[in-house]
Amino acid sequence: MRLKRWIHAGAMVLGFGLLLGGCASPSKTATGQSLDQLLADPALHGATVSLMVRDASSGNTLYQHNPRTRLVPASNLKLLTTAAAMDVLGPHYRFSTQLLTNGTQQGERLVGNLYLRGLGDPTLQFSDYQALAAQLASRGVRQVQGDLVFDDTWFDAERLGVDWSHDDESTYYGAQISALTVSPNTDFDAGTVLVTAKAPVRAGQPVGVEIFPPTDYLQLSNRAVSGPGNTYGINRRHGTNLLQLSGAVAPGRQSRQLVSVWEPTQLVANLFEQALAQQGISVVGRRVIGGASPATATALAEHQSAPLQELITPLLKLSNNNMSEALLKAMGRQTANSGTAAAGTLAVAGFLKRQGLDATTLNQVDGSGLSRRNLVSSQTLTDLLLAASKQPWFNAWYNALPIAGNRDRMTGGSLRYRLRDTPAANNLHAKTGSMGGVSSLGGYITDAHGRRLVFSMITNNYVVGGAQVKALENRVALTLANW
Repeated sequence: MRLKRWIHAGAMVLGFGLLLGGCASPSKTATGQSLDQLLADPALHGATVSLMVRDASSGNTLYQHNPRTRLVPASNLKLLTTAAAMDVLGPHYRFSTQLLTNGTQQGERLVGNLYLRGLGDPTLQFSDYQALAAQLASRGVRQVQGDLVFDDTWFDAERLGVDWSHDDESTYYGAQISALTVSPNTDFDAGTVLVTAKAPVRAGQPVGVEIFPPTDYLQLSNRAVSGPGNTYGINRRHGTNLLQLSGAVAPGRQSRQLVSVWEPTQLVANLFEQALAQQGISVVGRRVIGGASPATATALAEHQSAPLQELITPLLKLSNNNMSEALLKAMGRQTANSGTAAAGTLAVAGFLKRQGLDATTLNQVDGSGLSRRNLVSSQTLTDLLLAASKQPWFNAWYNALPIAGNRDRMTGGSLRYRLRDTPAANNLHAKTGSMGGVSSLGGYITDAHGRRLVFSMITNNYVVGGAQVKALENRVALTLANW
């Protein structure tokens, strides 16, 4: 969505301290004065802003305002999670999903349990589970004489992050976290299904509904009809997979919406059983959810994800929450043999310590930034940006950041509609962040003299429309590009 026209703040005469409840460090440069004026915009009246600009080579501070004030960062927290993951897990790290057995094959029969063991891969799609079933069939197996066990124990059973908002529960960005999950698309929105509502040409008729991947794990209460008003919506009832469709879809049109599921491991179980049946493989025993695979189990088939240095591109470009949470728990498993968010945040703190940074200056409780308990300052984020620029994996990480004004979705990402046809276009590499009353932007930009800058701007507690704050962020970035 294009942002509204930028707000002119050059003529503002209100005192900066009155407007923001804090003061910027003294700056005698014209650029510093321009930044002062931008932060004095009345759209920020009563809000809190933390802004820091530094020279990427020397680390010297060029401008600062409330640099050590800890604020809710929203998705800017993904800068921290992904940088730590590149260090802790390594750029070549791959998620794995395994098909195992504790039994033996006797002709077409597998005598023993069959285990589908997930190690946290958020990129798996239905076709990947079908491929695993096909690998089993290629061994000549046609019957499993034992239980079918779905092992998601690599991560804990906490499906949601700390203090995630209840009204995000059915959204794609608030999807539940599991070590055994499935994505309906190549954006890797794991833990969701794609619901397509197609409206008949004749008004007043019920819409047709398709779910992908195709599954009977969800139930529908369809009260949506073909008609005017664009009032169509989907709600998943808490604790269930009952999707309630209501409102109207324009005649002859369709609406596509991602909806999270309750217990993604159960959805995988439903889909994998379908995949086995498609291969003519039957299971004599029970379906077991959450059972652990024996250490002595034999591998029958395996799927591996793309390496982390490639996965961070869709993660950062599209601000993928579920992928971020998977990385956090994977770091916990890697460093403490505990697939929990708490262990993951300790791994992130260890990364910061190795870079000479003080992890006690921030509070992190999830990987994506969806929780409002996350607190970080622009000082800490610019410290991180400087430290990341010295790492051997930096180029892959830098290129994975959204690039302003670039129309290609997997290049521009969440910045593709912003700052087009300006000196910041194809120049600013930065992460965005948005929640109610929260906006953030932080990354790298090259100024008019070819000097690379790092900056972080976090704004909390504003009551104007978010587009107005995004417009001010754009003007800050443009000011830096013209420094």
